[in-house]
Amino acid sequence: MLFAMAVIGCAFGGRAVSHVIGAKSPKPQWMENAVIYEANLRQGTANRNIKGLQEELPRLKDLGVDIIWLMPIHPISEKNRKGRLGSYYAVQDYKAVNPEFGTIEDLKEFVSRAHQLGMKVILDEVCNHTGCDNPWVTEHPEYYARNEKGEMFGPFDWTDTYKLDYSKPATRKAMADVLKFWVKEADIDGYRCDVAGEVPTDFWEEVRPQLEAIKPVFMLAEASEPSLMKKAFDADYAWPMKDVFNAISATQGVNKYAEQKKQNYPKTNAADIPALIEKQTRQYPRGSVHMNMITNHDLNSWEGTEFERFGPAVKTFAVLSYTLPGMPMLYTGQEVGFNHAFEFFDHDKTQPNYTANEYTNFYKVLNTVKHHNTALNANEPIERTNFIDSIDPDVLTFTRQNGKDKIVVIANLSDKVSTVHFLRREPYMVGMKNIFTGEDAKLPKMLKPWEFVVFSTPIK
Repeated sequence: MLFAMAVIGCAFGGRAVSHVIGAKSPKPQWMENAVIYEANLRQGTANRNIKGLQEELPRLKDLGVDIIWLMPIHPISEKNRKGRLGSYYAVQDYKAVNPEFGTIEDLKEFVSRAHQLGMKVILDEVCNHTGCDNPWVTEHPEYYARNEKGEMFGPFDWTDTYKLDYSKPATRKAMADVLKFWVKEADIDGYRCDVAGEVPTDFWEEVRPQLEAIKPVFMLAEASEPSLMKKAFDADYAWPMKDVFNAISATQGVNKYAEQKKQNYPKTNAADIPALIEKQTRQYPRGSVHMNMITNHDLNSWEGTEFERFGPAVKTFAVLSYTLPGMPMLYTGQEVGFNHAFEFFDHDKTQPNYTANEYTNFYKVLNTVKHHNTALNANEPIERTNFIDSIDPDVLTFTRQNGKDKIVVIANLSDKVSTVHFLRREPYMVGMKNIFTGEDAKLPKMLKPWEFVVFSTPIK
């Protein structure tokens, strides 16, 4: 593993990294230093709706949020509904707002207010399947895929949905119309596209220019599929990196969720992070951007909270989600260290208390550095990330640099005290500051379990 880290450091530090093709989506300039915030309308505010979230906009602006991702806002199907309120992802009507969350006028007002504050808004859209009583089921049954019995069906165990058939031009036209509708009607700034890899890539490539003809948009794919990044999407999910994070915490014995569920992760350490990035540079178009995270609505409700999966390492992996190549995201309540798995199909009695605390201040610092240190820009070439090999395989050290802007991260990814000693060279840190203490950068000799330091050139 030490050899692997040494090779990666060399590859990113000097030699050109080979890619098959360049990513050619029309990325909006404002995604470069953006922080994404996923808003759970049902659970995240006291009155559980769009107006309630609008009241939170000044707080989110102060936190450093740039892009607000609204979980699906559409009416939810009643046929085969799961739980009392159903899944956001079983859409009954693509061109309406769920009364549970408000009205279309509420949405327009929300987007307008967010824009006034300098933030963008993206909707979570479900293009792979509809709810079982969506009007298309009876009015346009030809839109739907069929099983061997000729029946509509839900993919996977999603029994409250029916899968759409994108081999039909009419299906494509109808869904393109839906996607254009909300950009025109509510002035939204793009989409987070649910299970984007289950929809043919050429559909996304067809619809993207149609959206761009209305206004520049940001497109986020809930997938880890290289083909989606050629032309259609600006960023995708860093699911593989999430798996590496989980595996490291499981290897170190702090992933209590994995222990409880008897998940069998492979032995993993710090060297597996640059190894994954190097692998992805071969798989993905050059310039692809991945959204890093330690939690989201799927993870929180179905795979354990970040505290269950990372324990004492929550902040450590959060730092990596911000400083490794890509874009960072926050989920509802993450900014206050909310440690609770939300109910998914009903109102949850437990909601976050957004009174600022140590986690709020922690994420504010990371957001500030993300905004002002261009070395962390989403589209920075991967060659400007240098992983520095260490004697201790649990110590991850890397630098990122863009002109005069530079970041140095040193993190102990273990539950033991680690020695900081490098095989060939030390990171150059003259003139840099610790982003959390403001002190001059100084190379630590030892790191406590899960301890990290982040040094930056001065923030102007």
